[in-house]
Amino acid sequence: MTNNPAQYIEQEHKYGAHNYHPLPVVLSKGKGVFVWDVEGKKYYDFLSAYSAVNQGHCHPKIVAALTNQAQELTLTSRAFYNDALGPYEEYMSNLFGFDKILPMNTGAEAVETAIKLCRKWAYEKKNIEENQAIIVVCEGNFHGRTTTIISFSSDPDSNKNFGPYAPGFISIPYDDVEALEQVLKMPNIAGFLVEPIQGEAGVYTPASDYIFKAQQLCKDNGVLFIADEIQTGIARTGSLLAVCGNCTCEQACERQATYVRPDILIMGKALSGGIYPISAVMADDEIMMVIQPGQHGSTFGGNPLAAKVAMAALDVVADENLIQNARALGNIFRNEMQRIIESCDLLVHVRGKGLLNAVVVNDSPDSSTAWDICVALMQNGLLAKPTHGNIIRFAPPLTMTKEQLMECISIIDNTVRNFIKK
Repeated sequence: MTNNPAQYIEQEHKYGAHNYHPLPVVLSKGKGVFVWDVEGKKYYDFLSAYSAVNQGHCHPKIVAALTNQAQELTLTSRAFYNDALGPYEEYMSNLFGFDKILPMNTGAEAVETAIKLCRKWAYEKKNIEENQAIIVVCEGNFHGRTTTIISFSSDPDSNKNFGPYAPGFISIPYDDVEALEQVLKMPNIAGFLVEPIQGEAGVYTPASDYIFKAQQLCKDNGVLFIADEIQTGIARTGSLLAVCGNCTCEQACERQATYVRPDILIMGKALSGGIYPISAVMADDEIMMVIQPGQHGSTFGGNPLAAKVAMAALDVVADENLIQNARALGNIFRNEMQRIIESCDLLVHVRGKGLLNAVVVNDSPDSSTAWDICVALMQNGLLAKPTHGNIIRFAPPLTMTKEQLMECISIIDNTVRNFIKK
């Protein structure tokens, strides 16, 4: 082992595929809202592994769940029952209010599962002619990078030279109720797949009533409303799910007027607290039971480790009031960012919900300005990453305190002001 970051960077560059462009920092330790590099420098993590580490790095309760179960039973495959999966399935059903869960591993796997489930329901329940089902998606979406998913991506980096593309999808503008209303008049529409907030697109936050109206249109037209909460779910936006609107409870509740109940719910990332790959698709029996033995599965999906880790991760959300903390700190963060924006010309806009936020840099998406700002933030002890060229996403662990947040805001403020002087 060495504490020379250049050696690790060169090692990855030489032996690893070049499908990522990391900031030049080599991390070796994480605890709570902090990470440390190989030279011992401490940073605030303001990315949270793209919202997978909502509960903070190496949370002791989640780590304990992993290590305790790892000493008993790690994997059986679904060829046999195990004593962890059933309790996990009941836990999830009670918490999110759906009849069934289909456990998977990664977010992209969960999206693929939801697509398959929607199509099979369309043929067997809605009587759409086989192979004719259409799923509506939104421009600017990011649901993963499998060959099916990139077929309906509008990001050329995701799909250029990866064709031929899978058919069966129609893309409409995001946050456009009229466009959705028109496309739902077409025949053979099976589902509408949407992110409550488009994270990878730069935390594109729609009108407050968009998701509610979209769900109602789907219901009126007999179309499944499919919510991708992989990045927005598990307290990140100040609700257990982003579709919960202003719900303050830890349990999804139809009594809340602003709660939109999806027909199919997709989750991942923070479902594990960043400890282990875990994702899930949830639906009621009428939809989920179209999948029969042998028609879908995963060797690792629903393994005992995943079951124990996920329950611990969700317990932490409730025990530590992470929903309420994300909402309160998010309001502070956006207000403070607006103050900074009004005092300089480098940043022009802040948007987001809870602790999923982004600022827009006053420069072309083709420029390096956002990247250069993130490098400067790194040098000052805060890690963030640009997206779509001129947008910087800010998403710290939800365990952050107000005092820590204010220190981070000071780092951002000073970094921006010094950047302007250069």
